[in-house]
Amino acid sequence: MSSYFTDLAQQYIDGEWRPGTGSWDVIDFNPYDDEKLASITVATVDEVDQAYRAAARAQKQWAGTNPYARRAVFDRALRLIEDREQEIADLIIAELGGTRVKAGFELHLAKEFLRESIHLALRPEGRILPSPVDGKENRVYRVPVGVVGVISPFNFPFLLSLKSVAPALALGNAVVLKPHQNTPIAGGTLIAKIFEEAGLPGGLLNVVITDIAEIGDAFIEHPVPKLISFTGSDKVGRHVATVCAANFKRSVLELGGNSALVVLDDADIDYAVDAAVFSRFVHQGQVCMAANRVLVDASVAEEFTEKFVAKVRTLKVGDPRDPQTVIGPVINSQQAGAISGTVEQALAEGATALVQGATSGNLVGPSVLTGIPADSALLHQEVFGPVVFLVPFDGEEEALRIVNDTPYGLSGAVHTGDIERGVAFAKQVDTGMFHVNDGTVHDEPIVPFGGEKHSGLGRLNGETTLESFTTVKWISVQHGRSGFPF
Repeated sequence: MSSYFTDLAQQYIDGEWRPGTGSWDVIDFNPYDDEKLASITVATVDEVDQAYRAAARAQKQWAGTNPYARRAVFDRALRLIEDREQEIADLIIAELGGTRVKAGFELHLAKEFLRESIHLALRPEGRILPSPVDGKENRVYRVPVGVVGVISPFNFPFLLSLKSVAPALALGNAVVLKPHQNTPIAGGTLIAKIFEEAGLPGGLLNVVITDIAEIGDAFIEHPVPKLISFTGSDKVGRHVATVCAANFKRSVLELGGNSALVVLDDADIDYAVDAAVFSRFVHQGQVCMAANRVLVDASVAEEFTEKFVAKVRTLKVGDPRDPQTVIGPVINSQQAGAISGTVEQALAEGATALVQGATSGNLVGPSVLTGIPADSALLHQEVFGPVVFLVPFDGEEEALRIVNDTPYGLSGAVHTGDIERGVAFAKQVDTGMFHVNDGTVHDEPIVPFGGEKHSGLGRLNGETTLESFTTVKWISVQHGRSGFPF
């Protein structure tokens, strides 16, 4: 594993591994023990330009490559991941503090999405449409957008980078990837290395390790990319969308959430407890789909709360390398401080802590809070950590009002003994995804993934990925002679 951090601590531009030429370094730390994993000199605006120019040069030939040949690259990349699965899992654990369960979950999904990309290479289809003009043939071609800029987050960096990079490449595009500076290897250069070894021609995938402090908006303003795929916070997503719109670029935005898991009066309480604990505390709660709020019908609130609190108290906090650990470190000290501040604010507003986790370095224990005032801003925002708000309600109408009382609309779940009651409830929630009798954290390769409201624009996965990373072009053919008025 250590060789990955040594060998891949570079920029990858136009098929070459090289150091950046910026005036400072990104330092890659293990969030559990603060071990320095790598030091990477940042890419400059000029190197971002070089990456995009290389992508533009390589893309034309790649788009004209037989899709069966393109598909073979992804077959080989999948085999490489399977062969090195344990090494990659260890890297994920070290670089982002993910537990062994989380690393396995991320790798499983990453392989599934890569398998879907293998098929995606053959999916674009053209159409011939009728015309009111005699002798005219209207051909509609589905073609690559060209060059795609991808900005990925720190929480599931390997998966969420691949989720845009692989389909974009499979569909004939070239890519420039900017991973989060806290996860430059797992989210960036590791993926470049895998595709390089899989035989992807140089220039088609470029990885720049850098930061807005160095390059400003150069990554999204650059004239080459026609689409920016961004996963991250709604605050940054709003800025990305604004800059893209000003430069006539498309954007796909997968942003934050404030999901609720709702327990109705006829739910299987033990099962709902299991679903709620996973939905809130998987990967320390650093998941956009995590259940920030757990809403429980008043008639079953006492039983649910007692069992929920008991289960949360059993969650082991500590070294993510330990297979028994459920809650490892959050990504950095700023995040740890923000989570502790959230708990303190809630208590100051009158909430009660049924469980209050201690903070030690980047390890933040789970907190379960109840009695938070209905008008508290905390109930309306995303909390990216192991803190959950228990909120009682009286009847479905009140539950729906509370669930929808947030600027976000990404995911959610409802638990009930009546599946159709659950579906009817789900239809009334303003969200891109909702699950009946399950957790809130789900992603599947062919099912549209994305949010409403501040949770994003556009969708990924399956047919929606095809639509996002391609465009349509109308070419008409006049088989006779047109008549012109002058």
